[in-house]
Amino acid sequence: MYYPIDKNLVKATIKKRKADADKTTIGSLLSICGSYSMAGAAIMSAKSALRSGIGLLKLAVPKSIYPIVASVVPEAVFYPIDDNFLSDFDFAEKSKYCGAILIGCGLSVNDATRELVKDVILKSKIPLILDADALNIVSENTSILMMAKAPIIITPHDREFARMVGCYPEMLKQNREELALKFSQRYNVIVVLKGHKTIVANPNGDVLYNEELGNPGMATGGSGDVLAGIISSLIAQGFDPFKSACSGVYIHALAGDMAKEKFGEISMLPTDIIDCLPSAFKMIDNS
Repeated sequence: MYYPIDKNLVKATIKKRKADADKTTIGSLLSICGSYSMAGAAIMSAKSALRSGIGLLKLAVPKSIYPIVASVVPEAVFYPIDDNFLSDFDFAEKSKYCGAILIGCGLSVNDATRELVKDVILKSKIPLILDADALNIVSENTSILMMAKAPIIITPHDREFARMVGCYPEMLKQNREELALKFSQRYNVIVVLKGHKTIVANPNGDVLYNEELGNPGMATGGSGDVLAGIISSLIAQGFDPFKSACSGVYIHALAGDMAKEKFGEISMLPTDIIDCLPSAFKMIDNS
C-alpha cells in the first residue's frame, strides 16, 4: 500500500498520558551516541527525544564528551564510557526497563564501535533505531540485520542507503520507493529513507511518504539526528514502531516548517527544529 502520511495517523498513534503517569510508565530510552568530534549529534538526538515525550533518557557517551553533553542535557541519566572500551559497554544491563535503543548518531566508525553495533544488533531484545555511523557499519555487512532478534528501524539518507544497497546515489534517486520496500522486505526492517518526500517502508508492503511538509532549510547536518531522536522517543514510549516512524517523520517536518517561518530556509538550524517541537506537538494535539 502506497499513501501519504497525514495528521490523522499521528493523532491515532500518540496516545494521551494517563493522569497517574510517571517516568517509568511513560517509557525509557537508551541512546548510545556521540564521539570526540561529534558531541553535537548526541546532544541533538537527546534533546529531540526529550522534547518528544520520553519519560527517562539514558545517555551512553564517551568520557571525552561527557562534560559537554551533560552540561546541556541535564535531564538525562549518563553512562560515561572510556573511549577505548566502547565495545565493552554492557548495553543489555543498561537497557533494562527501556522500550528502545538508539545507536549511531555521531558514533564514529572504528573497531570498538563496530563490535558494539554488532553486539547490540545480535543481542538486543527491544526495538533498535540505527542511524548514521551505525548504518555505515552495517553497510559493511548488511546480512547481520537478518540475525536480529528485535525489530529494527533504519534511518538513512540517500548516500547512506546507496552504500547499503550497493548502488550509486544517482540510481537510488530514480527508484527510492522500490529500493526502500525491497530492502525492508529482504532484511525485515522498517526503512525511513530521509530526503525530499521522506519514505517509510515496512516488510508488510506498506510505503508511506511525506508529501506536504518539510523544506530545503532542513537539509543541514544534524537534522537527521533530530529525526532519530523523535522516532526513538515515540517507540520507547510503547507506540507501534512503524506508526512511530511515520509520525516522527511528520512531526519533524512540521517543526521544520515552523522553524522556516521563524528563521527562513537559509538561517534555520537543526536546533531550531528542536525548539519548535513543542509547538508542533501542541498543534497536532489541538487539531
